[in-house]
Formats: sequence, structure tokens, C-alpha cells
Amino acid sequence: MTTLVAGADLGGTTVSIALATCDGKIVAEAKIPTNSHEGPEAVLARISEQVLTLAEEAGSRPAAFGLGVPGLVDLSAGTTKFLPNMPTKWRDVEVAKLVTAKLGCPVKLLNDARAATLGELRYGLGRSINSMAMLTLGTGVGGGIAIDGKLVLGPLGAAGELGHQRIMPDGPLCGCGQRGCLETLVSGPAFTGEAVRLLKAGLAPGLHKLVDGDIGKVSPREMAQAAREGDEILAQSIRRRAGYLGIGVANVVTILHPDLVVLTGGVAEMGDILIDPVRTAARKHVGMFPTENVQVEKSVLGEKAGLLGTIALAAESLTDG
Repeated sequence: MTTLVAGADLGGTTVSIALATCDGKIVAEAKIPTNSHEGPEAVLARISEQVLTLAEEAGSRPAAFGLGVPGLVDLSAGTTKFLPNMPTKWRDVEVAKLVTAKLGCPVKLLNDARAATLGELRYGLGRSINSMAMLTLGTGVGGGIAIDGKLVLGPLGAAGELGHQRIMPDGPLCGCGQRGCLETLVSGPAFTGEAVRLLKAGLAPGLHKLVDGDIGKVSPREMAQAAREGDEILAQSIRRRAGYLGIGVANVVTILHPDLVVLTGGVAEMGDILIDPVRTAARKHVGMFPTENVQVEKSVLGEKAGLLGTIALAAESLTDG
């Protein structure tokens, strides 16, 4: 019988869960509400129950389970240390112990951005390269690094926090306490906040028409569409923020010289209107060596990168040491 593993990508509002083969082929999946207000133990219990439901559908229980979480984890102990956007912050929650008791299999934890990087490395664009970096562009900006085909984690699993490199020392205040982090300039809220300002100022008529004047409908996807259809000031705004992102990518390229930089998340779904100027800016700001062979691409896994990363995490735990 084919060995199956399970993975879950824990988000602030939803949890994506899947049962898959070790080569990343999903055989059953589901999404459930996080309901984080219920507390860590209740959330983990419902995730475990859903995994068991999927296992019943597939006719086989998982041999290992991987969980991606939005924050810091103790990798060896299998505990969460700090999930900043979750009630109680999930400090010192013994996740692996609690979930193993429900599922009866080994449990591994990883930061969600690093999980997305692992997913792309094992099942996406990273399969054919030696080294890569990923930037996850969503509500925040996360990242991950892989060198010689291995994820670089550091002592807290925190290596690769590419969103917290400082681009503008006197820039906007970041949730990490610093100013001008890349996250403050190119996250989803950074893009949409500027778009809403332009819409309210009457400077984005195409966007206004596209969302029927409802600022709650503004997202990077609508921004990109309106810019393509003629909102030139909005297009200029996208190019300016793409320039900041290009500086961030250039920093990563200068330090690591990876074969590939992958962009994923809702902002990356803007496509070439964002990624082309990022490539241009990145090459402009790297002066130490040629960059023609450094690829900057949108993830081929899209929103499934994190979930597939947890599958890879579980699969690799079966062969570790």
C-alpha cells in the first residue's frame, strides 16, 4: 500500500488540510475555519479530526503529519513559541505532543513561509535548481531560503525572514517594531492602501468602476486589472512599489546569489505588471556580478505552496536520521 502523509497550513481564518503521497500527489483535502478564538487546543483538535476524516476517505492513516504555522516554532520540541496574529499568541503550546496523541504518528512544525519555500523547492520550480529564495507577499511578507537543495532554518526556524530587511530607514512603522521593512512597502495592505487613497482622490477611475466604488473589494488583483485597462497613476504606484520589491530581491541576490527567486501570495498574482519591473529593479541594484542567470518568477504552486510544503515536511520526517 502506498504510504500517505498529511499536512496542514494554519492561517488566521482558515486551515488547509491534505492527505498526499510522499511525492506530493494530493489524494484528499479540505478547508476548515480556524476559529482561533477557541484557543490552541480546540483548533488542534479540529485539525486532527479533519485529518482522520480524510484518512477514512482515503482508506489509510498518515505515517507523518506536517503543520505550517504563522510564527516562530521550536523545531526540535515541536512547540509554538510566538504566533503574533493568534489569540494568546500560542506561546509554548506543545503542538506535536497534542496532535501525535490524536493521530498516532510523528508531527513536525515549520513556519508557514518556510513551508511554502519547501513546497516550491520539492514540488515546484525548485526541483531543477541548486539554490533559491522565496518571498511570500500577502497580508505580511515572509520568506525562505534553500541552499544546495536544503532549506536553511537557523536555531529558531527563523532564517529567511526576508520581509523584515529594512529598505527605507525612516519609512512606515512595521509590526516588528522597526521602520521601513520591506513588508511595510510591498505587502497586500501596502498596495491596497495606496489604491484606496487614489480611488478616494478620484485618481483611479477605472478601479472605481471595477469595484463599484466599494473599497472593500479592492485587492491587488483588481489593482492590476485596472492598471492594465488604463489607470496610469495606479500603474505608476504599482511600478514604484515593484521598485522597492526589486531592491529587496537585489539584496537577497547579492548576499546569496541564488539560481532562483520565487514570488508567491496575493500580491504576486498581479503577474507581469508587477514582476517585470521587479526583475528590472533587481538587476539595476546588483553591481557585484552578472544577474542574467538569476531567475525571478511567480510560484507555479500558488496558494498551495504552503500546504504542499507541509506534505514535504511530513514526507522528509520519515527519512530523517
